[in-house]
Amino acid sequence: MTTHAETTPFAAEWEEWHTAHEQHRASPHGFLAVTHLHWLDATPTPLDGAPGTWSADADTVTVVLAAGESLEQDGQELNTATGTTITFGPIPERGGINLAAGNAVVELAKRGGLYIVRPRHPDNALLGTYQGTPAYAPNAAFAVPATYVPFETPRTTTVGAAVEGIQHVYEAPGELRFRLEGQDLSLTAFNGYTAGSLTVLFTDQTSGKTTYAANRSVSVAPAADGSVELDFNRAVNLPCAYTDLATCPLPPAENRLPVAIEAGEKTPYERKDQQ
Repeated sequence: MTTHAETTPFAAEWEEWHTAHEQHRASPHGFLAVTHLHWLDATPTPLDGAPGTWSADADTVTVVLAAGESLEQDGQELNTATGTTITFGPIPERGGINLAAGNAVVELAKRGGLYIVRPRHPDNALLGTYQGTPAYAPNAAFAVPATYVPFETPRTTTVGAAVEGIQHVYEAPGELRFRLEGQDLSLTAFNGYTAGSLTVLFTDQTSGKTTYAANRSVSVAPAADGSVELDFNRAVNLPCAYTDLATCPLPPAENRLPVAIEAGEKTPYERKDQQ
């Protein structure tokens, strides 16, 4: 067992980062709290885990609330004493809004061109029994220098999803080029959640063995000259590694690495029976 005296600054920084990541993952209304995945269509339908009757037609979502049902947006109650009808939309692809219903959060989002509702309840069993995620010990050999090379024009890239029947479409602005285990490799990158950041979805030769089979992701923020450290120790699982109620994208075909990335998060305990 590694003692405090043996902990390197690299390992200590990774431990701090991973602890914060785990705390975010296990937040009361995070994806571990999702209880249902509802796909909306034009037929008004009551949904388990959420108040009201919901429907979606084109880019408009309609919610009919009966008297006594509560739905809040930004702290403001949307219902009236006698009930009401509310409309939302349009919501951009991969966008969403969170609505409060008592101690639950009702996520309304758009995935694969369709509208979904995912109630998030803090007493969900998956969240209550979460044990944390196993990971490889931090290894500086898997933090490699890389170069971000923009494409001449962003490439429209269509990838599959963790659920059947939908696809995700991304604009890939460029690729990361790097060298690992004696091989020159590259990964197609998508725009990240913050300005200037990039997200890479990938699999490798550990996928389906010690790491989750479908995907992992790692985020970077290249410097102006394209230089960046690609730290696979910070490769994390997507929500679909924990729950079937996620619509996570799969990596593009070119991001299936021919090397074993023995770094970052491993298969969650919740999926061990699927290895």
